[in-house]
Amino acid sequence: MRLIAVSTFRSTAEAELAKGVLDEAGVESMIRSDNAGGMYPAISRVELLVRAEDLETAVTLLRPDAPTL
Repeated sequence: MRLIAVSTFRSTAEAELAKGVLDEAGVESMIRSDNAGGMYPAISRVELLVRAEDLETAVTLLRPDAPTL
């Protein structure tokens, strides 16, 4: 299974909100982040990953003008 970053966020909280949108639509996703074990939160980058075959759907769902479910 090939995973692709659909979006990048500055915080885990933002990524969790976007993940919730995808979850509600039935699109499986996962969050990947690295902040050096919490020692350097200012340099963290949080990625929301989806399967390659779900990328187009995920991009559409995460658009600011996407219709709500």
